[in-house]
Amino acid sequence: MPDSPQETLIIGGGIAGLVLALEIADQRPVTLLQPSREALGASRWAQGGIAAVLSPDDDVEAHVADTLVAGDGLCDEAAVRFTVEQGPAAIAWLLSLGVPFTPDPDPEARYPYHLTREGGHGARRIIHADDATGRAVVETLRQHVEAHPGIRLRTDLTAIGLIGDAAGHCRGARCLDEPGNLVELPAADTVLATGGASGLFRHTTSPDPACGEGMLMAAELGAELMNLEFQQFHPTCLFDPDGPPFLISEAVRGEGGHLLDAEGHRFMPEVDPRAELAPRDVVARAIDAEMQRSGTDHVWLDVRHLGEAVIRHHFPTIHAHCAARGIDIAQEPIPVVPAAHYSCGGVHTDLDGATTVPRLYAVGEVAGTGLHGANRMASNSLLECLAFARSCARRLCRAVPDENAPLTPWRPGRTAIPEAECGEMLARVRTIMSENVAIVRHDAGLATAEQRLAELAERLAPRIADAAPSVSLYRLWHALRLARLTVASARARRESRGLHFNPDCPLHGDPAPQPSRIHLGDLAPSAD
Repeated sequence: MPDSPQETLIIGGGIAGLVLALEIADQRPVTLLQPSREALGASRWAQGGIAAVLSPDDDVEAHVADTLVAGDGLCDEAAVRFTVEQGPAAIAWLLSLGVPFTPDPDPEARYPYHLTREGGHGARRIIHADDATGRAVVETLRQHVEAHPGIRLRTDLTAIGLIGDAAGHCRGARCLDEPGNLVELPAADTVLATGGASGLFRHTTSPDPACGEGMLMAAELGAELMNLEFQQFHPTCLFDPDGPPFLISEAVRGEGGHLLDAEGHRFMPEVDPRAELAPRDVVARAIDAEMQRSGTDHVWLDVRHLGEAVIRHHFPTIHAHCAARGIDIAQEPIPVVPAAHYSCGGVHTDLDGATTVPRLYAVGEVAGTGLHGANRMASNSLLECLAFARSCARRLCRAVPDENAPLTPWRPGRTAIPEAECGEMLARVRTIMSENVAIVRHDAGLATAEQRLAELAERLAPRIADAAPSVSLYRLWHALRLARLTVASARARRESRGLHFNPDCPLHGDPAPQPSRIHLGDLAPSAD
């Protein structure tokens, strides 16, 4: 049983998890599972900032309209409006905690903090901390979490599954400690803040991306997943085959960066009237098409015309990182390539983060809230973390304990599956997804992916029941099944919309499109 009848377990320690913990810890005891300080989830890698209506020259209706356009007809307008309306109060809360947002040095500025503009936005509404906003916000929140007596922070455990009861309610999580011992953490309420699924692909913008573990753990309890086919590829990841991935922020284009082909010519103005400020799906497809046309493995992002002073002022982290990799961005263009970045779908939730499984919630990238539709607009992700984590906190503070039904028994096996074998199979999953389910998909490629993933699942499934639990095994098993669900969702959408682009069905379909909905039970029983 939990230490308290009101115990809340939060799995994931990025911005969404940290905000939620702080917002409920005065009223309910919290256990927060967080990666080591070196990881801290995808939040710390967010460079650009947080979109919010802050300037007197901006308004809620404009932000809502821009988000709906970027989402290509698939946004839940109620979720969009709810999120946008929460923005100003959420930013004020972060400022009260001491987040060091970048001031605007202009004495005539209409808002005291510098606001930049990014793709899809019709106004300057991105508040930021230089070009390392995620890191600044995470570090500030982490300091407050570590100081709060009501929060028990665990960095030594990795969740591998959720605990269910006979009534179908979530009752906590099963975890492994660092030596590999099983640890059960019962809870009155459990919140997933585990991140997205960009780790299903070979090239990503994060050094250690999530593989959708939280999505699949929720699905194992019967939770509904939505819009898995909409995986966003960030247009501009630093191209360096010999080094770790590094994101080149959307704000670089927002401040005037130009995309150049191999001959040094801008190509975006011919693709879209918004040029480099078009939504990410448009820019990523344009870069992919240019690479296919020219036979090159990257394009160039040029900021030299901005001048070294502006570059160093607005992008000190990017300037320093590129310099450490031998690129002086004030003197030469940056080689860039699209890379898997953000999952626009996830565990279906309402506006309070509640899933279709009682006592289970999801916030942040793991959740499918309806905000992003078919394509996420730049810097709406951290806003979503703030808005839904704070809303979920209000819901949890009103929640009352219910009667526990008997827990579903679980007996792990004892046969070890080598970590190297798990790593090899996960690499195969990533190769299959990258070759067939990336920026441009075709019917034949999706069919190939479905078959090859099913074959992997058929090989692994009979061994799972007798397998000794390990982090590498469960990461593979979660990723493999989520990849299969993603392919199934992509095959079912017979149109091209937002991030899902299939030349075999290139036009929009239903004028009133619906989000895709899928359950783990929709997979073939042989690999369930």
